Amino acid sequence: MIQNNYKPILYSLLIVIGILIGNSINNEAKTINEESKINRILKLIDQHYVDTLGENFEEKMINLMIKDLDPHTSYIPKKEYKNVNENMSGEFSGIGIEFNIIDDTIVVVSPISNGPSEKLGIISGDKIIKIDGENFAGIGLENEDVISNLRGKKDTYVIINIKRSKAKELIEFKIKREQIPIYSVDASIMIDEKNGYIKINRFSATTIKEFDKAIRKLKALKMDNLILDLRDNPGGYLNAAASISDEFLKKNELIVFTEGRNREKNEIFASSNGKLEDIEIVILINEGSASASEIIAGAIQDNDRGKIVGRRSFGKGLVQEEIRLDDGTAIRLTTQRYYTPSGRCIQKEYGNSKKDYYLEQYLRNDSVINDTVKFLTKKGRVVYGGGGITPDHLIQRDTTLNYRNINYYFSKGIISEFCIKYSEKNSLRIKNKLPTSIDFINSERKLIIKDFLEFVKINKSSKTLQQNEKKYLSIELQARIWRNLFGKENYYQIKNSNDKYIEKAMMVLNN
Repeated sequence: MIQNNYKPILYSLLIVIGILIGNSINNEAKTINEESKINRILKLIDQHYVDTLGENFEEKMINLMIKDLDPHTSYIPKKEYKNVNENMSGEFSGIGIEFNIIDDTIVVVSPISNGPSEKLGIISGDKIIKIDGENFAGIGLENEDVISNLRGKKDTYVIINIKRSKAKELIEFKIKREQIPIYSVDASIMIDEKNGYIKINRFSATTIKEFDKAIRKLKALKMDNLILDLRDNPGGYLNAAASISDEFLKKNELIVFTEGRNREKNEIFASSNGKLEDIEIVILINEGSASASEIIAGAIQDNDRGKIVGRRSFGKGLVQEEIRLDDGTAIRLTTQRYYTPSGRCIQKEYGNSKKDYYLEQYLRNDSVINDTVKFLTKKGRVVYGGGGITPDHLIQRDTTLNYRNINYYFSKGIISEFCIKYSEKNSLRIKNKLPTSIDFINSERKLIIKDFLEFVKINKSSKTLQQNEKKYLSIELQARIWRNLFGKENYYQIKNSNDKYIEKAMMVLNN
């Protein structure tokens, strides 16, 4: 059955065909004879269709035109353009909080370090009840509602009223909006005396600067080896990926090259400025590592510079260019493919639909290589293209771990709610201990999972969990609580202590 949204389009096209057959508008058709068929039909619809087309007609037509090009070419409406680009620019103007919506209430997960909210004393667990005098609790909130009201122009003010645990009255804060950084480097820590760890979540306009700061910090701590974590990193700016690859490679080693039907071949080579040319490197990837992440992994693998650990990457070997339109909208158009130094294009097949394309990463068997075309690394090792970067050391999926019940706790906000409440209740006790002590971490983890199971039982949301699911959940809960109390890097300190990827990377580095 034809969806109602597309009926006006179908009817419009039928009318146009009828008009053309009837030859009733020959004079007009002659004047636009040199135009493309698409432009002619759009003009005819605009001039002759029986009903008003409506505001969304043009956007629907654009999306219909591009939907069969490739999965990454996209149209960005004006109202979405600002938010889309804020994530890549590396900053936005707002009050500086991380939040979750729990029980239809805005709950502060944590204030951003040195941001306006932290400076005024807003803390984890605070509930935002009013914004500029308007009630914002129990009204069917969406994330966009919160963002649109808390963000705004720099140096403007917003008044929020907060409900704080044990406080009888709402607390009012008048907050001056400031530029808030969106960090792409989540963590830069030492795992032990010689092994460093850096986690990058995207490649934005500030990533090169953040990465440089991170490596200077770790080199000052006497880092000999580096684990670069690109898991679930969807990519971003190609130049950022090339610049980071350059840090590891020697002068004139090929990083990547791009080529398109209407774009000349462009090769990017390493310079002589690499700060990490003598550091041993392991890259962590998984099925969520795409685009710019795959450029780095491919450059390191093809130049035999380091090892890749994890699961086969997403398989996005396409380059998009953003083209702004006069009305404030934009098209992100795929114009080129990129190739790793050995000549691999790691773009996977599009499949029968966009749904199939994105589901493939969860259904695949990483041990099966679809592409039989062999490529050679700098030292002559065989590698394959056509569907992501295949790691040198494969981490198999844990098929015994059932995420359905765990995902239920995440999707319902139960994990966020518990972690905030546990952090509030136990803040002083935990902060008075040594939070990095292995003995304390292990003993506290047992208390956390015990309290959580009691929490979900009281709230009638209990699910049956296997022992390995309890272990996974206890680590995730503790990592989130440590983040609330001590900052984002402490989240990774806890997660890394029981991470199969990290364990394998350490084995590779220590051999």
